[in-house]
This record gives sequence, structure tokens and C-alpha cells, in this order.
Amino acid sequence: MSVKAFELVPAVERDLLMGDKARINIECIECCGKHLYLGTNDCFIHHFLLDEVTSSKGKLSYSAQKLLHKYLGLKKPVAELHAASALERLIVLCDAIVFLVDMVTLETVPSAAGGGAKIRGVTAFCINENPVNGDPFCVEMCVLSSKRRTVQIYMVYEDRVQLVKEVNTPEQPCAVSLDGYFLCLALATQYMILNYNTGASQDLFPYSSEERRPIVKRIGREEFLLAAPGGLGMFANAEGVSQRAPVNWSESIIGAAVCFPYVVALDDSFITIHSMLDQQLKQTLSFRDGHILQDFEGKVILASSKAVYVLVPLPLERQIQDLLASHRVEEALILTEGAQRNIPKDKFQILHKRILQQAGFIQFGQLQFLEAKEHFRKGQLDVRELISLYPLLLPASSSFTRCHPPLHEFADLNHLAQGDQEKVLRCKRFLISYLGEVRSTEVANGCREDVDTALLKLYAEQDHESLLDLLASDNSCLLADSVPWLEKYHKYFALGLLYHYNGQDSAALQMWIRVVDGELQDSTRSGLYEYIVDFLCSSSDLDIIWKYADWALRKNPTTGVHIFTKRPNSKHLSELNPDDVITYLEKHNQALLLYLEHLVLERKTQKEKFHTHLAVLHLEKVLCLMSESPKDEEQITRARERLQALLRESHLYNVQVLLGKLENCEQLLLERATLHGKLDEHDKALHILVHKLRDFPSAEAFCIWASSSRDSAYRQQLFHLLLEVYLKGNQKEAGGSNGDLEMAAVDLLNRHGEVFDAVQVLRMLPEGWSLQLLRPFLGRAVRASMHACHTSQIALGLSYSENLQLLHDRLKERKKPIFVSTKKGCHLCHNTFSEPDVVCLPGGVPVHKHCVAQRRAGGVSLTFSSWRPSLKEVEVG
Repeated sequence: MSVKAFELVPAVERDLLMGDKARINIECIECCGKHLYLGTNDCFIHHFLLDEVTSSKGKLSYSAQKLLHKYLGLKKPVAELHAASALERLIVLCDAIVFLVDMVTLETVPSAAGGGAKIRGVTAFCINENPVNGDPFCVEMCVLSSKRRTVQIYMVYEDRVQLVKEVNTPEQPCAVSLDGYFLCLALATQYMILNYNTGASQDLFPYSSEERRPIVKRIGREEFLLAAPGGLGMFANAEGVSQRAPVNWSESIIGAAVCFPYVVALDDSFITIHSMLDQQLKQTLSFRDGHILQDFEGKVILASSKAVYVLVPLPLERQIQDLLASHRVEEALILTEGAQRNIPKDKFQILHKRILQQAGFIQFGQLQFLEAKEHFRKGQLDVRELISLYPLLLPASSSFTRCHPPLHEFADLNHLAQGDQEKVLRCKRFLISYLGEVRSTEVANGCREDVDTALLKLYAEQDHESLLDLLASDNSCLLADSVPWLEKYHKYFALGLLYHYNGQDSAALQMWIRVVDGELQDSTRSGLYEYIVDFLCSSSDLDIIWKYADWALRKNPTTGVHIFTKRPNSKHLSELNPDDVITYLEKHNQALLLYLEHLVLERKTQKEKFHTHLAVLHLEKVLCLMSESPKDEEQITRARERLQALLRESHLYNVQVLLGKLENCEQLLLERATLHGKLDEHDKALHILVHKLRDFPSAEAFCIWASSSRDSAYRQQLFHLLLEVYLKGNQKEAGGSNGDLEMAAVDLLNRHGEVFDAVQVLRMLPEGWSLQLLRPFLGRAVRASMHACHTSQIALGLSYSENLQLLHDRLKERKKPIFVSTKKGCHLCHNTFSEPDVVCLPGGVPVHKHCVAQRRAGGVSLTFSSWRPSLKEVEVG
């Protein structure tokens, strides 16, 4: 694809060169700074001064001034010219002779004494632009001889030339280029690389010098450009390797030059310009009768036989902008990156970033979002440039202004989409993705408020699931801009979160309450009421809790009370005073009951007033349910079970208060029995259970419950009391009873026979009772008695055996001598012995008698034997 990279500008017009001499033709050219030298076919050298002239519109032209011309006197065309500016000499090839000419006067330099300034029999020569000789006052030159298959290396001085090296070649060379020690040669049938210092050579590829003119051009350090068969321009380095892809130019190529990043080639009719970066043809210029193309220090000069032109490169930035204007993004980026070597580092970085940003917007406009995002990232785009395309997304307080000159051609997203709503939607989805990625990176530094506010607006508009995540995390959304947007899209729960993040909890709660009460519609959060309760539960602002808890309790007291019962224990949260909470809950009976249950049953608060208050509330609730008509038996049963459980498990409530409230209530006899049990009035409790309720299982359960934390004797006493109640009641009702108390007594004995004292029971039982009824009880009693007897016998035997073992050990210890010395210390107090009276611990360890006495007084059990050794057994220290 074409791009305008160069302009062809006339430098030396025909009239200025030849005047009225029509037969003069240009044979060679040389340019050194502003000085242009032309060699013609009539053996003249013409010297011109070229001045660059820039018009007011920035257009470049050249003004040529002829300074001098000189006839060389050989009557042959001037074949080649090369300037040696350090020597102020021109090296001239004319009539197969190389000689030196003064650059200013164009006079031939005479030979120095003892030397020569001319070389004869030369077909071509070149200058080493990467010299290996360190002398700044000489020039290295390579010469091709017309008579021998050799390449000669000369040192050129102001007034002489000196041969330093001669290298043989396999064929007659016809073109050469030199870099350092490396010669790139065009032989008769092939190209080759030759190291004239070591003699090493590398064949490149074949070609025929008879079919086409060879081209050997040095384009950089140890790199050459060659005209290859098939119309290819091949690159080769000093190792004979091509590190660049070839360019495809004309078969009839005449000359070539490099003006990075382009390769310029000349044929019979055209100038072609290829990119070295992607090898594509970029520009073609018509140029007839051209036969010379050379580059001099980055300046490309062409010549026809009558005139000279300069191929002026357009500024790279302009070329890149032209490519971008044509939406040729990849070519623009390749050209930008390839131009890095020709642009100062700081300037290149600025240019490269801008080109990447422009490329990103071009691909954004083409909906190539992945590529656009990558270019935005590499170009370090100010994300607000992208946000500003979307109407109303930037906050009103933002100070951002778009880059100038602009990075894109779009006024806004509507201009880009041209009414295509699908395109608008895709662009918004891309921005959501892009902002989500960059908001926590360096890209958003300095503009976090703009980024987060824009993201919030997009989330709200698109009903995006990440809206709540944004507001629940650390964010910089601007409240003033966000509130109207969230209200517009009915995101009231999200608005509450934003209020909360900005420290306006009261405003947040008011918003959420309006949603729960149905004033506002927002289905974002299911279970919003429960969320409000949890929010109040964990709030550190007590005023907020007292203000809004009443609404929550009126809405649902069972859930609302969680504000107080599920408040986390944290050093960051103020603890609520239970007395204050109870006072606050006085008008919410159900919530008060649940809160007291929380204090008593979960937090295990050991305060009598809380336990009593809870029991009274449970009792009042039962009485209230029982007074309703019709009665809900299921609710009554559940309420009584909770009351009974509290009465059984709590030991802190005021029993007398509750008994006073139950004094005339014949419907809650079971509860009265439990309260009598709390006062250890077990006879009254059992009387109620047995005679008033006739609830024998409950009577047995009462005995088990009342003795649960007591010893077995106490439990036996209770069960004997219950048996006695059964038996006495049976005697009183003997006249008209159906025997239910008698059967209850029999069942009690048979089920809990292990608790009773069998002998005492037998004394209590009526003589007329059948033994068959008591068979299970008697059988268990006999087995228990035998088991106890056997167990006691075993224990007695074990004790006897242990006693014998201890006596045996004591006798063994008595037989051993014990050595006591003033040098030995007591094992318990570590003081030495001062008298022979000691106590011996197991193992024959002597200790003081008073030490043992102290240990035993302190409750420490020691096994020892007292021993007073004889005088023979005492070692005197």
C-alpha cells in the first residue's frame, strides 16, 4: 500500500550545468555537506554550492550556485568521484587512473617526493567508511585492477597513496564495497564476502554480470545491499547471512540506496521505494533517463544525464500520521518502531506513546477492542481520553481537557456509532471491562475519582452485577455525580451503600427503609429487611441503632431483635447496656422475651432480675394464650414447654414471685410442682403430680430431675418419698380405687429398683401384695446385693494383697544399711544431716524427719520408713 515518503526536488538545472553545450552528460556525482561535485563526459569537474530553502508553507527546495569547473586534461569521462573531506581532497577515477584533486581549487595534486598520487589500471574503487586504521589524516581505499584478478587496499594521504594490501580473487571483480576488513565483491558470476585481513571468504549467491549490472552497496556496519537474480534486493552481513527479508524491485535496476527505513531503487523509468521493515512497496515516482542514484550522509541524490535532483524524505511523523489517517495502523506502528534509531530517545518515547494511543482509538472505532486495549496499555493512555467519548460519564467537577492535537476524529460515542445502538452497547461493555482492569493500576493514578464515577454510572445504566462490588469495596465515586445517576436507574440499594461509604449511614438507612416499605422500587437486593437488621447489628453508631431499631422491631420483632442479640463482640463496637435494651424493648413484648432468652440461655447472664423477668414473661404469655378464645392448643403447648424448660434449668429466678402468680391457677399445676421442687418442697410437688394431675411418669421424671445434681442417697430419698405417696394414697382410696396408685408403685419399683433400699421397701409394702408383682424388683435387688457383696470381697482381697506387698517392701528396706553423713544432703530440703535420726524414702534415700512431717502436713503423700541407724551405720563427716 502506498505512502508518500519522499518528494523529488530539482537541485541543479540543465541550464546551470551545461549552458549552451548540448553534448555534456553527467557521469558521476559526489556530495559533501553543501558541496556538490559533478563529473561529466567531457572530462570536467563542476563544483556547486547547494542551499536548502524552506518556504512559508514548509516546502523544501534547493538553490544551486556554481562555484567552479575544471578540465582534467585526459579527454575521457570522469568515471567516479569520492570526497575525502578530512584531507580536503577529491579522489577521481578517469581514464582508468585514480588521482587526487583539491576540493577547493580542483587542481590536480602533484606527486610527493618519493611517492605517487596516481594509481593506474583501475576499473572501480570505494572508500572504507568504517576504517580500521586509526590515523585521522588518511583514508582507506579499495581498488579493483583491470589487469589482474586482485583487490588492492591503499592508504590515501594529502599528496600520495600507499599500497598496504593485495588480495587475489577467484574471478575478475567488477564492483566492490568495503566495511572494516570486509569486502563485498561482485565477481563475474557471483557475489562473495572477503576478509582481506585473514583471507577468509564466503560465497553468497550466483548472478551473471553479462545479463545485468551488479550492485554492491554498503548500508550499515558490516551490512550490504545486493542486486540478486529475479529482481530481488538482498541483504547480507559480513558473515554472509541475510538478517532481513529481501525487497522485490525491478529486473532492470540501475542503482540503489538506503534512507532508513526505506530502500530506494532506480530503473529506466521509475524510482521505487520499499520499506526495510515490512518489505512492502510504499511509493513509486516517475523518473526517466535516470542513471545515477546515490546516498550521501542520509541525502539521496539522483541524476539524469543533464540534471541533478534530491529525493527529500518527508518527516517520519507526517508519514506516520498519513498512515493513521488511512487507518493503516500496523504499518504506522512498524514505521514508528523502525524509526527509533533515527530519533532521540526522549522524543521517540513521546512520539511512540502518542502513535500507540492514536492507533488504539482507530481500532476502537473499528470495534477491535482487544487490539485497542493493548495499544492503550502500551501507550499509557490517560483513561479520561476514552471516558470523555461517552457523554456525561466524566464528573462535572473533572478538570480534564482532551489532548491537543486530538488523538481521534470522534466528537463522542454517538458520532462514532452513527445511531447504531448495538455499536454503542458494545463500546460501553468495552469501557466497563477496560475501566475495571485499570482502576487499581498506575493508569488511574491522579484520576481515580473520574474512573470510579464513570464506572459506577456504566454499571448502573447497564444493570451490571459488579455495581454492588464496586460500592462495597474501596472506591472514589463522587457522591454529587453518582446520586442522580443511581436514582435515575432505580439503584436505591446501591445508593445506600454509597451513602454508607461516605459516612452517611442515616441517609443510607432512610433509603433502604423506603424500599422495604414499598415507597421505592428496587429489586437489586433480596432480603433487604434482613440486610438492614444486620447493618444495625454491626453499626458503631449507637444513636443510629436507637433511631431505627424501632422500625425494624415493628416490622418483624423476631428478626428485629437480632440487632441486639447478634451484635458481634468487637473492640471496635460499643457494647449495649442490657438494662437500656430491656427498657427500650418494653413496648415490644415478643422482642423483649427473645432478648431475655438471649441473655439467660445464650450469654448465661447470672443476674436474678433477668431470669425472673424472663420467667414472668413466659408465664404471662402462657396465661394470655390460655385466655384466648378459641384456644390454640399447639401454641399453648409450645409456650408451656419453653416455660417449663426455663423453670427446670434456671436456678436464679425468684421462685416465690412465680408461685404467687400461679397460686390460683389450676391449669398450670405442672409448673407449680416444678417451683415447689426448686424450694425442696418435694412432698407438695409430688402431691400435685400424683393426686391432682395423676401424672405418674411426670412424678418419676420429677424425682430424676430434682436429684440430678445430688448424690445417690438424695435420689433414693426422693424415690422412697414417691413410693410412700403412692402407698398412702392407695390406702386412702382403697374403698373405691381402681388400683392405679398400686400399679404406679409396682411400676416404679420394677423400673427403678436399683435406686431403692430393698430392705426398707419390703418393710413399707403391704403384706397382702403378691410377690409375683414384685418379681422384677426383687430379682434386681438380689442381683444388686450379690454384686455389692462380691465387689466388696474383691476390694478387700486387693487391699489385703497390697498391704502384704507394702510390708514385704518395708522388711526389705529395713535389712539394707543406710549411710548418713554430714556431707550428704536431704533429698527434700537439700540441707546436710546433723543427727542420725532420718526417714528413708523408697530406694534407700534418707531425708529429715521434719521435712517429711512438713510434706505430709501439706497434703503430699509419701511412702517411707523411719529408721534410726546404729552407730556403726553412721558415717561421721
